[in-house]
Amino acid sequence: MHEVHAGGSQGPLGGRWMQLVIGVICMSMIANLQYGWTLFVSPIEEKYHWGRAAIQVAFTIFVVTETWLVPVEGWFVDKFGPRIVVLIGGALCAIAWAINSVADSLVLLYLGAAIGGIGAGGVYGTCVGNALKWFPDRRGLAAGLTAAGFGAGSALTVVPIANMIQSSGYEATFLYFGIGQGAIVFLLAWFLAEPKHGQVPEANKSGVAQSRESYTPVQMVKTPVFWVMYLMFTMVAAGGLMATAQLGPIAKDFHLDGVPVSIMGLTLPALTFALSIDRVLNGLTRPFFGWVSDNIGRENTMFIAFAIEAVGILALNQWGQHPVAFVILTGLVFFAWGEIYSLFPACCGDTFGSKFATTNAGLLYTAKGTASLVVPFANIAVASTGSWQAVFFFAAAVNAIAAFLALFVLKPMRARQMSADVQPSKLIVEPAK
Repeated sequence: MHEVHAGGSQGPLGGRWMQLVIGVICMSMIANLQYGWTLFVSPIEEKYHWGRAAIQVAFTIFVVTETWLVPVEGWFVDKFGPRIVVLIGGALCAIAWAINSVADSLVLLYLGAAIGGIGAGGVYGTCVGNALKWFPDRRGLAAGLTAAGFGAGSALTVVPIANMIQSSGYEATFLYFGIGQGAIVFLLAWFLAEPKHGQVPEANKSGVAQSRESYTPVQMVKTPVFWVMYLMFTMVAAGGLMATAQLGPIAKDFHLDGVPVSIMGLTLPALTFALSIDRVLNGLTRPFFGWVSDNIGRENTMFIAFAIEAVGILALNQWGQHPVAFVILTGLVFFAWGEIYSLFPACCGDTFGSKFATTNAGLLYTAKGTASLVVPFANIAVASTGSWQAVFFFAAAVNAIAAFLALFVLKPMRARQMSADVQPSKLIVEPAK
């Protein structure tokens, strides 16, 4: 827990825990670019009548640029350190929402989305990568807390944003929240630093296998282990996105969207209740399962989480038409899904080392973008079959397959690679801690 280690040097102000806190706050500041977007769609449509589908193309552009460019931004972090990338990322996020505030054409709206995606991806990838480097002994918890900032960070500002749209218009909301969020990221970036030799503790070997060597991104993508992890990440992300991104249409088709539900003295419409619980559980699950994986191992935790997800989706299909069951089971589905954003980066850091952790985790993170391309097929399946059953069965199946892959394919493969890393090789050997 000490910030100065044997033979090491004094760390940055506040030590590694301050680095983690800065990362969590920065992630919270960029969360609205994704999670707050839905509040702006209707006001933009009311003003310009471009059509919801055309406006939502901006969201797709944001997700693709936010996801697919993370490895490039990660390379800059590993080369030049985290500060400069987050400084630029914060500025781009502010510029993006400033553009949105004056966008009077779809081209301008799409430009804002692309700039915002590049900025948010830079901040996201840097903060997760920095957490992996500062906490080799608690990678699951550190990555989980950082990812929770993005998963739950928007919860604090959803109501203020909605209220400001009502009182001052969406244009002023874009401008002031954009500048405010971007400015906080920009200021905090100055305090970011990557660890120097001796500033981080020895990795905890009790429950987690760790590589003693650092793979370059090129070396990593040549290993079968990386592609098994990429496949699993894509499968679980696609299964979860299909079930979770469609929560509104599912509730509507189940005739539950406006049905009041009372749980523990609180009464809300079923869909509102489910969405509220989703925000909380989607944040909690990341550090929780990350912490569990630090103690019992990554693959064992993956097996448990993915198996719960498969069972939860099947249960939602079976009993989801009941209002209370709908709220509880969607909560379970979200809880067993969000942990991929802590487990996979932590597993990547363990397997391929710390030196290039930001770039390597960024390459693995592109699986989220790959998975998002599958989501529209859920609507096609529902349109052709008239039921959500095929979508639920597919989502449950890919989670069940991923659970077995974790235990029976990834675990032995990683074990073999770890033992091979002990042998002399051409990889970049990390200095002994």
